[in-house]
Amino acid sequence: MVLQGLQSLLARLYDINLDHNVHDFLLTDRRVLMELKSNDSQDACDEELLLAETADGVGVTLYLDKRLLRRLEQGNPLRTLTEKNLSDYCAALEGVSHFVYSTWRLNSDAPVSLLELETQAEVDKFAATVFLVAGQQGGEYPRHVHARLFDRVRFDERLDPEQFHRYRTAHRCAARYCQDLERRFVKRGQLHIEALLRELRKFYRLGCTAKLRYAAA
Repeated sequence: MVLQGLQSLLARLYDINLDHNVHDFLLTDRRVLMELKSNDSQDACDEELLLAETADGVGVTLYLDKRLLRRLEQGNPLRTLTEKNLSDYCAALEGVSHFVYSTWRLNSDAPVSLLELETQAEVDKFAATVFLVAGQQGGEYPRHVHARLFDRVRFDERLDPEQFHRYRTAHRCAARYCQDLERRFVKRGQLHIEALLRELRKFYRLGCTAKLRYAAA
């Protein structure tokens, strides 16, 4: 399954052990999603992570649109990532990123903010796509990835001001950080894989304030 493949890819990138399978927390029924949401909005995107305090701790649900999942199964980006399936791949990867990072942090009783989740997801999309496309292209570093993920982006007009600020801040921080990764770890078209992985794993383990400050710097 595509989602399990994306979860495994992130686990390998960041050298983390995951006790939970994303499929056990997956919701694909939009009507149930709207019933679970605490506001009255009828808008729902293709991907959304729901977190709620419960008597036993924190409840986690990842919503992904069933049509998106069907398209991904028909054109699996883990085998061939193209412009045709890029949007669906990014939506699914963002959802899996949110799920993996939030459950990993919560298992350590560590807090996690929405801005932190969004920033890490943007970095995850870049890192995962670089390694995925490089593997599909015989190991050659895909220089076009940064521009494609960070330069050709529009924010949903339905976002409220707080959401817009959060997404834009996360996008800008991640864009700067990932551009710096290319400067530091790509030499003459060759990727220094081990050094890049050490850096990515260090960043992943930073707390919220430290992560955002580090990315912005």
